[in-house]
Amino acid sequence: MFKKILNSFKYNQIFERKMSSVNAQTLETLSDIAHRLRIHSIEATSASNSGHPSSCSSIAEIMSVLFFNQMKYDVQEPRHRANDRLILSKGHAAPVLYAAWAEAGAFPVSELKNLRKLDNPLEGHPTPKLNFVDVATGSLGQGLSCAAGMAYAGKYFDKADYRVYCICGDGESAEGSIWEAFAFASHYKLDNLVNIIDVNRLGQSEATMYQHDMDVYQKKVEAFGWHAIVVDGHNIEQVIKALDTASQVKGKPCCIIAKTYKGKFFPEIEDHQSWHGKPLGKQTQEVVEAIRKMIKSPTTKLGHELLPIKAPTAVVQPTNLANIKLATPPSYKLGDQVATRLAYGTGLTKLGQANPHVVALDGDVKNSTYSIKFKEAFPDRFVECFIAEQNLAGVSIGVACRDRTVAFASTFAAFWSRAFDQIRMGAISQTNANFSGSHVGCSIGEDGASQMALEDLAMFRSVAGSTVFYPSDAVSTERAIELAANTKGICYIRTSRPNTSVIYENNEVFEIGKAKVVLKSDSDYATIVSGGVTLHEAIKAANLLKQQGKSIRIIDLFTVKPVDWQTILENVKQTGNRIVTVEDHYAEGGIGETVAAALLTNAPGQSFNFRKLYVKSIPISGQPQELLERFEIDSNAIIKAVQSF
Repeated sequence: MFKKILNSFKYNQIFERKMSSVNAQTLETLSDIAHRLRIHSIEATSASNSGHPSSCSSIAEIMSVLFFNQMKYDVQEPRHRANDRLILSKGHAAPVLYAAWAEAGAFPVSELKNLRKLDNPLEGHPTPKLNFVDVATGSLGQGLSCAAGMAYAGKYFDKADYRVYCICGDGESAEGSIWEAFAFASHYKLDNLVNIIDVNRLGQSEATMYQHDMDVYQKKVEAFGWHAIVVDGHNIEQVIKALDTASQVKGKPCCIIAKTYKGKFFPEIEDHQSWHGKPLGKQTQEVVEAIRKMIKSPTTKLGHELLPIKAPTAVVQPTNLANIKLATPPSYKLGDQVATRLAYGTGLTKLGQANPHVVALDGDVKNSTYSIKFKEAFPDRFVECFIAEQNLAGVSIGVACRDRTVAFASTFAAFWSRAFDQIRMGAISQTNANFSGSHVGCSIGEDGASQMALEDLAMFRSVAGSTVFYPSDAVSTERAIELAANTKGICYIRTSRPNTSVIYENNEVFEIGKAKVVLKSDSDYATIVSGGVTLHEAIKAANLLKQQGKSIRIIDLFTVKPVDWQTILENVKQTGNRIVTVEDHYAEGGIGETVAAALLTNAPGQSFNFRKLYVKSIPISGQPQELLERFEIDSNAIIKAVQSF
């Protein structure tokens, strides 16, 4: 405790000592730039007749200091690997972010008035369509996790001195994901991370939980192991000194808690509840004129012409993330009993052997997802995120930013559902993060319904631009991992708990969107389409039916998205248009609906005799085979479906 008090005293002394060392002209210029950022935000939102000018105004001074006094970056290459990073978690304040980049010279100031217009990249909330945005924000509570991931990559993977800044709103600090990120950053001593909480007191519909009680924020931040500095967020000198102090704090991240006012310097609007998310309308000109009068040295020069932008100093090596292959091919024997979750750990480790930028993250289930195999091989490239799946998703997106790593994050598939918003936003962020979900379906057995992922295919299929792998044996699992490492966008790999037979030769070639015909004869009566555990039930059913003199064709989807409708359609036609889909998943959004929609879309007017087998109700505990039988997705159920035609 005494040491903690001494350290706090030391940093406070640094803060106080620097309070009187800032050049007066610099302070005036930064203040002028802040007012210009306000004006740009007002005029942009007025031109679009939508947006959040009052939320922009509360961080105008903070943005001015960050862009023209603190951050080191190359404006010509905003995503250069050596640049400092800035995440605007309170994404509704996008106009002031755009205004700062325009003042920095990234694009003409005149373009700001195209805010929120069709086909213009200056959207209502930031997205990486803009080359100065790393992750999409606006769904609140997520930016700090992504920033923590970027800071982790900087400190432990790049080992570079670039810094990561995040600006959060006080309203979003009610989100649990924010505090997951606080705990993560403290645990890993991310002293290259600075979070700024914009405490402007007002939420969307009413005052925030703690309003301007700065002591509460400080105590919460410090309780999570961060160094906290409380400042007047509209006082340029205090903001500068706080950021300078943050740069000297070692062994812990720093949080600047800035007391601000929504609509600061807007006559009759400042600190008024009713102005959230509204352009100023008829009051635009009056407010702009009032702010313009506050500018001490009017000029047409841009911010970067008034104050030079600091060049990056970090030395960061480039990465080669192209054409990543397994270090060694799969090495199994046909008939070997191997769980696909185990093959996931094996394949991931092989990728790590092949490329030093492959990293793994997990949510304290590494001994069940088998990502522990990666940790044992490469402990310095394994990130334990503990039981905090929302933060796990955000950190994964963060470490993958700017092509610093190829990230694979794993947990039980059921638990990804609580991070769906982060994953959804990851797609908007154009992330290449890969997600693996184990323990899927009722086939996990005795653990019961809470652990059984029966919605995950639907969830990941619904994510824009995603690729959804559902490997059925160890060979296809390793190849799915290899393909995911080289595929743009979010990839999901669904793995199972039970051991299943190896059905593919080690040299089998797999492709995204290409199904495999596992069993085929010229006299097949019907086509079975499946994946994972139930594919093996289909093979059992085929063997039993063969004894009865009836043969069936079996197709392994491999990827549920994109689905290989051509192969399915061709084979179904050859089997009298009779088709059975079987899956360890609920009906909604699963294999059956995927195949039905694909056939309906691509074979209009054709008639199919269709049976769908799926888990029809909430499962219970039991042995895996008992549950497959109870919920009618086992070999006997498949035989009955075939016989019902």
